[in-house]
Amino acid sequence: MSLYSKYFLPYFLDLALRNREAVRLRRKWIPRARGRVLEIGVGSGLNLPFYSSEVERVWGADPSPELLRMALRRSNQLPFEVEFLPQSAEALPIDSAVADTVVITWSLCTIENPLAALYEARRVLKPGGQLVFVEHGRSPDARVAAWQDRLTPVWKRLVGGCTLNRPIGALVTSAGFRLSELSTGYIPGPRPMTYMYEGCARMA
Repeated sequence: MSLYSKYFLPYFLDLALRNREAVRLRRKWIPRARGRVLEIGVGSGLNLPFYSSEVERVWGADPSPELLRMALRRSNQLPFEVEFLPQSAEALPIDSAVADTVVITWSLCTIENPLAALYEARRVLKPGGQLVFVEHGRSPDARVAAWQDRLTPVWKRLVGGCTLNRPIGALVTSAGFRLSELSTGYIPGPRPMTYMYEGCARMA
């Protein structure tokens, strides 16, 4: 691991994902989680304060020990148990059909195999459970998408593997989910980085 990845990037990501739009989207979607929750890409724990009283416990998976240390500090005063899993999401040490909700926010862009992570989300969910996601991804605007394709190789190296051009909606349905709600569109900021997919899905 480079000094950049260890000492600078985690703090940059934590700061970048505390902006006004990110807070608005967390406030809108995270309270939809219920019961036992798996959060894939828990990062520095910025979602944790937005979970409602209907959450019993959270498993938080993330491969970055630096981000998990921040998340641990944010979890100290929460009214539910949080267990952190220091690893990526393609193969999780959690039994099948134990979670009522899986939450993924700003993480499918960085996971090396996002489809495998979504299959894991599906495996861990109970029948009738739901996936809640907030992700940026591929724009339907051809010009913006072309810029996403051009920028992604450099952007990935600068921002911890973040990929700008993944078709999030198609990935979710390819993993065997049925979209029950989906909102898409740009939030303020450079368009190659700000086309959002927000929604809920259930097992098809």
